[in-house]
Amino acid sequence: MVSIEAFRKLAMSFPNATEEPHFEKTSFRVNKKIFGTFDEKNNRAVLKLNEIDQSVFCASSEKIFYPIPNKWGKQGWTIVELLEVRPEMFEDALIRSYENVISKKK
Repeated sequence: MVSIEAFRKLAMSFPNATEEPHFEKTSFRVNKKIFGTFDEKNNRAVLKLNEIDQSVFCASSEKIFYPIPNKWGKQGWTIVELLEVRPEMFEDALIRSYENVISKKK
């Protein structure tokens, strides 16, 4: 299980990370681009993974990691069930999401 406090602490430990509202969610950004959001109501995170990382995490547990069921999911946006995910697996996914976003050309 990963709490919002643990999510926030890890996300804000990344260089140049900011926390900002995003509709009814909390978003974590770098260079004004979202690398993760937290949906407090549903206790879920959404992370921006590349195609390979998304397939690896989703294959590890379809009940914990799964693409958003629309065009956003096909672009790598992946739901993470925070009540079910192991902290070390979530940390790995969040690091990959952050790195994916900072590696994109501006």
